[in-house]
Amino acid sequence: MTARPGGKLRRAVRWVRWYVREVSGEAAYDAYVAHARRCDPDAVVMTRREFERRRTEAREADPRDGFRCC
Repeated sequence: MTARPGGKLRRAVRWVRWYVREVSGEAAYDAYVAHARRCDPDAVVMTRREFERRRTEAREADPRDGFRCC
């Protein structure tokens, strides 16, 4: 059995993409949507913009988080 040409490269690219999305927080919205749909399929889901705004406000409101210096 031979491996497909470029298979390792594709896996590496997928892993790097996954890693960057996780570290940067980009995947957080996708996780939120999946959770919201799983818990209540009829629930109104926030837009990405609303989600990011609330996430930023929550980080800024918690001084222990270290998001802001002052």
